[in-house]
Amino acid sequence: MAAKQKQIKQEAELLNEALRVGMKYAEKRGAAQFEETDSRDEKIEYVYRLLVHDGLLQPLAKEDLSLINMKHKLARWYAKQLPADHPLVSSKK
Repeated sequence: MAAKQKQIKQEAELLNEALRVGMKYAEKRGAAQFEETDSRDEKIEYVYRLLVHDGLLQPLAKEDLSLINMKHKLARWYAKQLPADHPLVSSKK
């Protein structure tokens, strides 16, 4: 059984930005064209799978593959792209 991943500070905001950046990346790469009718969950899964496919994100283990874990993984991925003093990752208020 997989261990529950610890939520990171401001994870929701990090996920929103990760999704925005990931969708932009997919569209620039010519891999996807997102529609308003696409669900948020579909977009999250697509972006996660594309980043894994392109080697930009370490894949989750098969037993850990779930939407919740994909969201967490994307948030962590985006947080690592930011400078240490960025408001979304800085421990200072």
